[in-house]
Amino acid sequence: MNTLEIMKDVHWVGAIDWDLRDFHGYSTEKGSTYNAFLVIDKKTTLVDTVKKKFSEELFARIREVNPSGRIDYFVLNHAEMDHTGSLPEVFRAFRPEKIVCSAPCRDAIIEHFGKNDWPFHVVRTGDTLSLGKRTVRFIETKMLHWPDSMFSFLEEDRLLISSDAFGQHFATGERFDDEVDPSELMKQAAKYYANILLPYSGLAAKLLESIKAMGLKIDMIAPDHGLIWRKGVTDILKAYGDWSSQKVLPKAVVAYSTMWDSTTKMAAAVADGLISQGIEVKAADLRGWHRSDVMTELLDSGAFIVGSPTLNNGYLPAVADLLCYARGLKPLGKIGAAFGSYGWGGEAVKLLNEELERMKVELVHQGVRVRYVPTPEDLENCRLMGVEVGRTLRERLGS
Repeated sequence: MNTLEIMKDVHWVGAIDWDLRDFHGYSTEKGSTYNAFLVIDKKTTLVDTVKKKFSEELFARIREVNPSGRIDYFVLNHAEMDHTGSLPEVFRAFRPEKIVCSAPCRDAIIEHFGKNDWPFHVVRTGDTLSLGKRTVRFIETKMLHWPDSMFSFLEEDRLLISSDAFGQHFATGERFDDEVDPSELMKQAAKYYANILLPYSGLAAKLLESIKAMGLKIDMIAPDHGLIWRKGVTDILKAYGDWSSQKVLPKAVVAYSTMWDSTTKMAAAVADGLISQGIEVKAADLRGWHRSDVMTELLDSGAFIVGSPTLNNGYLPAVADLLCYARGLKPLGKIGAAFGSYGWGGEAVKLLNEELERMKVELVHQGVRVRYVPTPEDLENCRLMGVEVGRTLRERLGS
């Protein structure tokens, strides 16, 4: 099997999931990896495991770099099944002295597997564990993105094993950030943040501040998914600072669905108005855009404008899907508006406005609704709505 020594005596022994295409409703068109790390020291230590179906890959890689067949400690940074699914098999194979984890992680593992007789060793922020030449320092990262999450920092190596933070769903044969297209890597990192960590942005911001206060000198960040950061450590830390503060750009997402293309024509006119104000526009026809890709674009957008025709006194299912998904991810600091066509009832725009307000999107226009097919005057009203939203966003950003 293809293992990799990422630092002296620290080996990547994880698995590559080339075929993963959906992760809890988030499209993973690039697949993913489940990263696990074996530290060879006086106390040989396995940090995290892999999804159950990849157990044999994990075992093969461990055997390749650890012919003694002994593992003294397991460190579990997170209890979710993509990181602990193979844990029972690994435990039976190696019978470690300790399973090191946070208290919530221990509780979750017991509930998942019914194994309350395992040798759990609970740690908190600031606790350390000696492996011999190395010391591991633990940092609890509660709700990033589960209550049990934590980081493991190998002090002598300046290596932060960061669980789900700083990750990407990105399957490649390369293991390091500087071995792939940097624009694609940051795109996948942003998508990961937008669709998994965004609701916990306040906690992420506090964590970044606490890491800074601790004075940790980090040379490498090894997340549990995707590429390991060795050249771009500063870049990903800065990006997380921007994303966690929900910093926005002069950019707007116009998300819509349509029945007979009237709403499509309205969306194009709204986009024209935004562009006239120097706003970058991402127009997302939800017949072709996945909800998670819309959220990725919304991450740094200052405006969110939604359109739908009226259907059954409501709006189209694709729009309902996006709004339900987006509401759970809690994007903040957006302004917005709604638009749509109708045949007789015309309730969609009113309902879209209400949903945007529930998401804490500040409405800066009452919306535009059109009966049947938009006239040139209707399209001009749509364009003017885009102008108003764009001008307001520019004013808010001071530009």
